Parts: sequence; C-alpha cells; structure tokens
Amino acid sequence: MSEARFWDDSLGSGRVVKELKSLKSAVESWENTYKKFQEVKELSEILKEEDRELSADLSRDLEILFQEVERLEFKTLFSGEFDRHNAILSINAGAGGTESCDWVGMLLRMYTRFAERRGYTPETIDILYGEEAGIKNVTLFISGDYAYGYLKAERGVHRLVRISPFDANKRRHTSFASVDVIPEIEEDLNFKIEEKDLRIDVYRSSGPGGQSVNTTDSAVRITHLPSGVVVQCQNERSQYQNKQTALKILKARLYELEKEKKEQQLMKQYALEKKKIEWGSQIRSYVMHPYNMVKDHRTNFETGDVNKVMDGGIDEFIEAYLKSRLHNVP
Repeated sequence: MSEARFWDDSLGSGRVVKELKSLKSAVESWENTYKKFQEVKELSEILKEEDRELSADLSRDLEILFQEVERLEFKTLFSGEFDRHNAILSINAGAGGTESCDWVGMLLRMYTRFAERRGYTPETIDILYGEEAGIKNVTLFISGDYAYGYLKAERGVHRLVRISPFDANKRRHTSFASVDVIPEIEEDLNFKIEEKDLRIDVYRSSGPGGQSVNTTDSAVRITHLPSGVVVQCQNERSQYQNKQTALKILKARLYELEKEKKEQQLMKQYALEKKKIEWGSQIRSYVMHPYNMVKDHRTNFETGDVNKVMDGGIDEFIEAYLKSRLHNVP
C-alpha cells in the first residue's frame, strides 16, 4: 500500500484494502482477547480471599473472557475458501401450489430478519410472485462478513407442517421449499465466461402491481448454453445494472458447479452430503400443528420456540451444523 502507484488501480487497491481489513480483524480480535486473559491472570495472582469486591470483578471478567474465547473458537469453523464472502441465497417453492408459495414468503422473511440481526444487508435481486399468493422463487444478495460461512448451512429442503390458512376446512398441510446458497465470487478469480456461450434476453420486470411496477424492458435473463444454467435480475434501476448483477450470479453458480464436480471426484463424503438436499429429504422441519417444534435432521438440534426461529433466530441451528461438520471431517 505504500507503493507510489498503489491507488492508480482502484479495483486492485480496493481488494488489498479489503484483505487488510479482514486480516486486521482476525489478528486484533485474538490480541485483544489475549490481553484480557493477561489482565485476568494478573488480577487472580493478587487476589485475597477476603477481598469480595475484587473477587466479584474477577468473576465478571472471567465470564466475559469465556464468551470472547468461545466466539474466537467458533470463527475457526469458517475455514472454507469463500466463507468470508457475501452470499447469494435462493428460495424455490416445491409441490403444493399456493401453500408452498406462502412458505417461500415466510422463509424470505426469516432470512431477511436473520441478516438484519447480524448487521448484514439483504437485497432482493429477483423475485417471481405466486399466481394467487406468496412467492414462487426469490434470490437474495446478502452482504456482510462471513455471510456465506453462516448461510451455507441452510442449503437444502425445508419442510413446513401447519393448519393451512388457505383451507376452509382447516386441515393440516405439509409444504416444501428448497434453499440454495452460493458465495459471491470476486472478479479476480481465474474463471472466464465466453460471450459466445451466453444467450441474453431482456423483458419487463414482474411484480404484484402498483405504481412502482417497472414499465421498461430492463430485466435481464442470461442463459449459459453449455451448462444450461439460467440466472436473472430485475430489481436494479437499469438494464446495464441488471446485466452486471446477473453476470456476477452466473459466475458464482458456474464456479460452484465446477467446484462440485471436482469435489465429487475426490470426496465420496461430499457426494453423500449432496444427496441430502434432494426433494423429499428435508434438512429441517418446522412444525406448527399439532405442536410447536423446529428440528434439524442433520444434527437433531431442536427448539419449541417456532416464533423465534421464524423471526430470524436460526443462529443455534447454524452453529450446531457447523460444529457437527467439524467433527465429521475425515
């Protein structure tokens, strides 16, 4: 950064500054915690049994130290290449018509609330509404430190059991929705997309109606012909912005596809895990009738506080999954 022409390359300098910030964050967290440990250690060495006030201070400092060490230890679970990156999260309705579309809307709110509670920025970049109610599919761009590291735990099929608000006979219904999560891929990756392999279509943005509906053909759909991967974006202000965002998502999906192919060849364990995210094999069940329970079938972690979970309180499920992955690594 001290080189004379460092700031001439805005993209390159931006990446270096981002990397510096990331490294500083990791190192400073450890140094601050170690400093706190040294202070507690010195305090304990001069502590006398009759000094109750000092003893109480030491107990409080120890509790804070334990919490900080736990946070540092948990961050070691984020060892993946892209764990610190932003996340692109997609939710798709399964079989069940309006029921499943409504379930997608509920999951969208859950992940939006989770992102906001963690200080992340969620942005809807593509959405297709259901014919009667709810959402058929939606794609969120979630920016924030370790967004992908956390949300990769949500990849799979999510099952809802409840009394349907759309059923006049108040019968119990089961709905499914699939969640896919990929990292945002940085531009400097050695991964090229040939222009001749792309088909780019423009169309008018869809919406539930109202004055804010886009009246120009600014939405963009890009098809990668060799792989058949299709991405689209309609929420940016211009066709150019929608195209750039769609290309970014396409690059991330293709990179993830290539990565999966290589890992399937090298790791049977990974291939077995991929089978778990197929339809009919849910990773988590959300039961609202005849009792309240949310259970993750990968870790058996469960809670009876469904409202907390649907309001974005999924941290414990994510932590349980990441810890189980650590113990299951060959």
